Formats: sequence, C-alpha cells, structure tokens
Amino acid sequence: MATVHSLPNGVRVVCDPIAGLETSALCVVAGRGARFEDAARSGWSHLLEHMVFKGAGDRSAMQIVEAIEAEGGQINAATGYERTSFQVRCLAGGLPLGAAVLADLVLAPKIDRQDLAREKQVVGQEIAEAADTPDDLVFEMAQAAAYGDQPLGRSILGTVESIAAADPQTLEDWRARLYDPATLVISAAGAVDEAELLDLAARHFGHATAPSVMAEAPDARFTGGEAVEVKRLEQANLVFLLPTVGVSHPDYFALRLFAEILGGGMASRLFQEAREKRGLAYAVDAYSETYADQGVLGVFAGCAAKDAVELAKVAAGEIANLGASVTAAELARAKAQIKGAMFMMRESPLARAEQTAAQLLLFDRPLPPGEIAAGIEAVTLQDLARLGRDLCASRRAAVSVLGPRQAAGAAEAFAATLFG
Repeated sequence: MATVHSLPNGVRVVCDPIAGLETSALCVVAGRGARFEDAARSGWSHLLEHMVFKGAGDRSAMQIVEAIEAEGGQINAATGYERTSFQVRCLAGGLPLGAAVLADLVLAPKIDRQDLAREKQVVGQEIAEAADTPDDLVFEMAQAAAYGDQPLGRSILGTVESIAAADPQTLEDWRARLYDPATLVISAAGAVDEAELLDLAARHFGHATAPSVMAEAPDARFTGGEAVEVKRLEQANLVFLLPTVGVSHPDYFALRLFAEILGGGMASRLFQEAREKRGLAYAVDAYSETYADQGVLGVFAGCAAKDAVELAKVAAGEIANLGASVTAAELARAKAQIKGAMFMMRESPLARAEQTAAQLLLFDRPLPPGEIAAGIEAVTLQDLARLGRDLCASRRAAVSVLGPRQAAGAAEAFAATLFG
C-alpha cells in the first residue's frame, strides 16, 4: 500500500514498494499544465518541458541523459492539460541519481537564450508535424470545436506565434509558477526504500519555494460545434465528442463502462456494427477523456470518404440506443475489461507511480485498488441508462472531419441522427 508524506514546503512524497522487482520508477509531477495558460502563453508549459533538458544544475543536455543511461535507466517527460510529469526508470539503487537529476530539471534548469531559439524551431517542427498527421490533427480540431478559445480548446503545443513570445526570463518566471512546490508530488514505485526516498525528497526538494501564486485554471465550458477541413487524403478521419462528467463525479465509472461497451474493444458495439457487420471502417473506437471538473465521450473513426456519412449515423445511433439496451452480459464484460486493464497497469512501476501521483493531486489521497474495483462493480444498468439520457439531453456535440470533400456531411449527419 502506498504511503504519503508531506515536506514542510508542501511537496508531497508517495512511496509504493512492489516486492520482487529489480527496477523502480520515480516521477515528479506538477499539478499544472496547459490548462493554466492564457492565449499569450499557449504552449509555454510544453516548451518549458523541452527547455529543462537543455541543461540543468551542473549538467549539460548530453550529461543529463548520459548520467541516467549509463546506469541502465531511462528519462522522459510529458505535458498535459492539467499535469506535467518528469519520469525516471532505473535499476534498483538508482533512486539517488534519478532524484538529483529530476530535481535539477524541475528546480534549476539553465534557460539559455541560444538554446531557447533553437528549441523554438524544434517545437515549430513538432507543430508542423502534428498538422501534417491526420490522426493527430483531427483530434486537435475536435478539441477546438468543443472548447473554442479556452485553454482546453487550444493545442498543448501552442502556436508558432505564442511560443515565439517566450524569452529566458519570462519562461523562468513561468517555471517558478507552474512547478510551485505546493503542487509537486514525488512518486516512486517498485524497488523503493521509504526512508531513502524521504531523505532524497527532503534533500533535493525541501528547499523549493514559490515566488508568486498562480491563479487556478478557469472553469471550462463545452460549447460544441463543427470543424471540417477538406484535404486530399486516402481516408476520412472523424472525431465525435459529447460533453459529460469529470473524474471526480459519481458517474465516472459509469462513463468508463459506457465507452468500453460502445467502442472499447473487438466485442464492442461500434466494432461489431461498423466494422464487422457493415465494413464501414477499419479503425473505430470510443473513449472517455476526463478532466478534474468535466469530460467528454469520444468516438474516432477512419473510413473511406464515401462511408463517412453512414458511419456518423451508425455512431450516433449506437450512442443513442446504448444506455437503454445494455445487457447484463455486456456490462459484466466491460467491468472485467476495465478491472483487468487497471490491475495490469499496476504491474508497471512507472504507470503505478504516475497513477498514484494523479490520484493524490485530484483526491488528496491514493485510491486503493479494491476501492476502485468496488466502484466499477457498483455501476448498474440503470446508471448507464441515465448516463445515456444525459449525453443526448445536452444537445451539444463537437465534430471534426478531415479528408475528402465527400466526407464533409458526416458532421451534420451525426448531430441530426443523435438529436433529431
């Protein structure tokens, strides 16, 4: 069972030993990300994540990765809307080095003007690559259609114009606010000694201070809309989003199960109806994306342009009918799938450390696996029926269509089928 400790400056430490492992994972997670940016700073959190690897503490960019890799470890980072994470995987005994390197990245990066100019070019290429990758671009189009000019509606990568505005001092100021010790969680899992972890945390993170307070992320409002881009592609790419509950809502597990039954696997309704029975798509799946206060139910599909309208109707019809027609067998299978995925994930130290940090940031405590499993098991057919009604009752959807002109009607077809 994971144990939680707090340093005097607000940094929290989670220790989650896993018996029998020869490796461990160490994560430093800040409970802030791109959702805290205004339009002028769009993409700065992601740019900062890049920049800290250019030099931190007494190590150069090359020395950072060489130090970790020389000990058989791996280092990485990720920026999301609500969290930013720095991670090290290492062999048993590698925590001291991992903690020292991650502390330098988070608390003592060297943001050099020339390095920043070069990294802006790199991020600009990343933005261009996303724009050239249909199954990346179509999701960004849907996100923008769902939330408009709100932080959740903007790309985590930002724009070439917004990242161009950052300079070393303004980016350092942003770092100090984004990685406020009050939002930092140090989470370790695997071959971990609790006393050693607490000592390392106090030594490397106990001195961190926050020079200024960052405002909370603004409340988001799902506005909905259509985003259609005609582009010469072999396939049409479609995303359908509906507004729904967030991760802390009592219907969170019902949402996960609804998405699983709708399009979570080969036995799901969308896979069977759209692919197996009608041959409308090779790739079709459903998912839930949840934030602290709200979320979306999503469907993605790639199909021939001539089939896009029909596929949109099928997706809308399955969403509309699912809640009232779920069988006990479908619900039991979905529960088994979600619990199976959860327990399989817990066998990975990195996934476990990340999940525990996220739970601490969201709920102020780690959630025992048994409690999560009980929450999944408690969902009833009536819960899914209610959730299905709520999804349709909003009469709001965000639809993105990317591909040949023949597919453009899929957006209107989805809304017309679902809402009448």
